[in-house]
Amino acid sequence: MSTDIPGIDPLLALRAPQDPACDVFLTGTVFLDIIFTGLDSAPVRGTESWARGMGSSPGGVANMATALARLGLHTSLAAAFGDDHYGEYCWDALEQGEGIDLSMSHTVPGWHSPVTVSMAYEGERTMVSHGHEAPAPAMATVPGRTFPHCPPRARAAIASLAPGRSEPWVASAARHGARIFGDVGWDETGRWDLDALPDLAHCEAFLPNAEEAMRYTRTDCPRAAAHALADRVPLAVVTLGAEGAYAVDGRTGATSEVPAIAVAALDPTGAGDVFVAGFVTGTLANWPLADRLAFAGLTAALSVQEFGGSLSAPGWVEIAAWWQQVRTCADQDPAALERYAFLQELLPAAARSWPLRRAVPTIGFRQ
Repeated sequence: MSTDIPGIDPLLALRAPQDPACDVFLTGTVFLDIIFTGLDSAPVRGTESWARGMGSSPGGVANMATALARLGLHTSLAAAFGDDHYGEYCWDALEQGEGIDLSMSHTVPGWHSPVTVSMAYEGERTMVSHGHEAPAPAMATVPGRTFPHCPPRARAAIASLAPGRSEPWVASAARHGARIFGDVGWDETGRWDLDALPDLAHCEAFLPNAEEAMRYTRTDCPRAAAHALADRVPLAVVTLGAEGAYAVDGRTGATSEVPAIAVAALDPTGAGDVFVAGFVTGTLANWPLADRLAFAGLTAALSVQEFGGSLSAPGWVEIAAWWQQVRTCADQDPAALERYAFLQELLPAAARSWPLRRAVPTIGFRQ
């Protein structure tokens, strides 16, 4: 269930009657995630391992959709859902629990939901997934819609770039005024060729991690990689893991680097998605670049302290509780706290104490 503080809308001061109803559109595959945590080591062949924690939640593209919705953005998701119990659970969790618009999504009769089992240990994760590609929806089942080539009018869209693949909806969204944010995964082809990412040309911002950025730019330093990427996109943002993030504005040449928040990481699943959601939120709210990086890093840091992908995405309740708690710690560096002072005007007094827990170990209880 979403834990947004009622009334928190990061774009409230910018909204106008002629604006699109949708803040962010995205599409992709929804998985059912089953997450095991509290493992002391990797599972050993021929033995049984017991995990101290477990959670279940919608995963895949649902991680980012949930993170966006919990930060107060009106989010539209186009995805296929199986007509099994897993698909029904994921649909209800996203639409009813998180308030995500699924009018662009569809249920596929006879198609089972993709599933990922994630095991978190030693600050890393190992995943095993199973699924089949969903068939394209028949136009008869989605009246008046060419899925997903005609996305709804939106302030922004998030595109998952893949080598050799161009998604027509990305160009369509850009033509209709959406600001495109591109993320990327591991290049299984091993080519690491930016020219093989045709939709990069439509992106306002590109947000790879350090390893991806260096491979794509043939550099040996993530900061050098960010500068090289800024020659291709207006804004290059490279995540540096425990070191934070570094960004280069290709239009102005301005750079910004914000260190990561040191936390005890329980499960890194979905942290990259949460970072992108936080950065998109700050960008649409017209925050300075350093504030956007800091906010994205904060939301990602809060997420790794919980297990699960979409389960762990923080809302304004979690952010407010963290801000209230961190300012009362005697050993806090005042200069470090100043980096997050912009939160003060955004947040009400926290209604709940820190830490917060939301993960549950089951698919769902009947009411």
